[in-house]
Amino acid sequence: MPLLRPRSIRGQFMAALILFEIIVVAIFTLLLVRQLDTEMAQRMHRRLESQATQISTLGSLALADARPDSFARVVATMAKSTSVSAVQITDLQGKSLASTDPTSLGRFTLTAKEKSLLHPLPGPVMFRSPSPSRSPSFSLSPSTKSQWEVVAPIVDDKNRVRALAWIYPSDRQDQQDRQALLRITAIWAAFVLAACTAIAAFLAQSITRQLGLLTRATRRLIQHPEDPGDEFPLPVKTSTEAAELTIAFNRMVAAMQDQRAGLNETLALLDSMLANAPIGFAFFDRKYRFVRVNQFLADMNGYSFALHLGRGVTGILPPATAAKLERCIETVFQTGEPVRNLELTWEPEPRRPRSWLAHLYPVRTETETTRWVGAILVDVTEQKRGEETLRRTEKLAAAGRLAASIAHEINNPLEAVTNLLYLIRQEDLAPETRHFAELAQQEVTRVAEITQQTLRFYRQSTLPANTNVAELLDSVITLHLGRIQTLQVDLQRDYDRSFQLFCFAGELRQLFANLIGNALDAMTPDGGRLLIRAQASSQNGVAGIRISVGDTGSGITQDARRHIFEPFFTTKEATGTGLGLWVSEQIIRKHHGSVRVRSRATGATGTVFSIFFPATGVEPDTATAEPASETVSS
Repeated sequence: MPLLRPRSIRGQFMAALILFEIIVVAIFTLLLVRQLDTEMAQRMHRRLESQATQISTLGSLALADARPDSFARVVATMAKSTSVSAVQITDLQGKSLASTDPTSLGRFTLTAKEKSLLHPLPGPVMFRSPSPSRSPSFSLSPSTKSQWEVVAPIVDDKNRVRALAWIYPSDRQDQQDRQALLRITAIWAAFVLAACTAIAAFLAQSITRQLGLLTRATRRLIQHPEDPGDEFPLPVKTSTEAAELTIAFNRMVAAMQDQRAGLNETLALLDSMLANAPIGFAFFDRKYRFVRVNQFLADMNGYSFALHLGRGVTGILPPATAAKLERCIETVFQTGEPVRNLELTWEPEPRRPRSWLAHLYPVRTETETTRWVGAILVDVTEQKRGEETLRRTEKLAAAGRLAASIAHEINNPLEAVTNLLYLIRQEDLAPETRHFAELAQQEVTRVAEITQQTLRFYRQSTLPANTNVAELLDSVITLHLGRIQTLQVDLQRDYDRSFQLFCFAGELRQLFANLIGNALDAMTPDGGRLLIRAQASSQNGVAGIRISVGDTGSGITQDARRHIFEPFFTTKEATGTGLGLWVSEQIIRKHHGSVRVRSRATGATGTVFSIFFPATGVEPDTATAEPASETVSS
């Protein structure tokens, strides 16, 4: 219990003093009571001896008087004394001759101890009687405990014992005197205890004042180690050992502040380096928990700085990546050797894998034991993506060159076939044969157009020129006409064929090829409706043309819409590079245009890309349209 075990020096000092005072008072009271009991017993013995002599004399006189009520008067006289509880006179057989209890007259009321004294006695006998065993009709003393009694012989004129007088003393007055003395003792003890407690409190206050000041200062230093406040150095108010302790404490705090200032400067330099370094830093303990990370790593992981601290790698990284990192951390702890070029891969966001190159090294203490494991992590995601894109680009470039070569080689035989078909059609042919020749001419013409569009993609002009937007869109649609027919897509065209735009025709052809290709991918394999519209429009007071490509495909999710124009983001898994829309946005910016995207991935799904180009095209001195931007709605 806190009251029985005080925690402060002042409380312990006062509790010890009070306990000592209580023990002293208790011992004093015990000794006083024992002395009082001894004196009371001696006084009672003397009183009983006197009363025995008195009743013996009065009884002898009453016996000589030979009156029937003589003994009764003797008993009544003795009973008037406050120190007498009961009196009776019996004959030598124990029969009551006179008594303060009228009901006991003529009866034998003596106890076994008293009966043993029924014989002629030479003089008064004092003895301690056990608990009374008299009959219930005779109760002389209110006490049921053993008590002192006295019996005195009553002799006649011939000195013969004729009767015995029994006196039962009363200790009521003695008990009252004893209680009064105890009350006086208790009052005195309370006064002494209060006075000593007050003096002890005053002394304890003077002793512990300085210690209390030290205690409060220590608690503040624990709660605010970096800001001890203006109360340091502590004032010295005494000249005791507490003052010396306070002086030493002030010196210690001053030394701590100096050390902390130097340490803070060093930590500020390290924190600045860790926070601003373009690489990730992390430290792990033996339970694979993050002890410290820099903000760069926290931002790259997608978790806050505070969320990393004290958390295991399994709570931050995917299970497979975390297990791989834990094995390497354990290896560094066990061997004390660094682990270099550890490649880690995980997806902090869906479809956004990231790659890290980690270097783990031991952080040793003065005892040369590995306390932590440090990790330097370099984000090589862009490098990996660049390498993969480079490989794909090389493949695409090789495929483009091959396609251009094939188209060029096919173009010459196509001209010959076209001429031969023309000559055949000039002959006199049967109607069915002429019909077949015309169909062959149409298909050869279609093949020629495809080869021309392929060569046009490969041989893009490096200078802008006025381009008919309708012809440009038709050329792109021609390339995808096979897929459109295979998927049974309902193609709808709505554009003015007279609109001209000053642009890089090859780049716009690539832009619309990306959009139409994505629309067909979204409608695979169920088909749908593809709408391509071009119409005059204005935006922010700038006249121009708005070209829309809409489909009824699967749509784009809200999460994906936030990243569609970022490089390397793709939803096509292995078939996509993640560069189509990113390159498309760059082309739109280059032409001072803007793009808006509307898409719905649930219910009536579909996507619409709406692109605005100012009428001035790519002329920088007159183009005032806003840069390419994305407006997304579901």
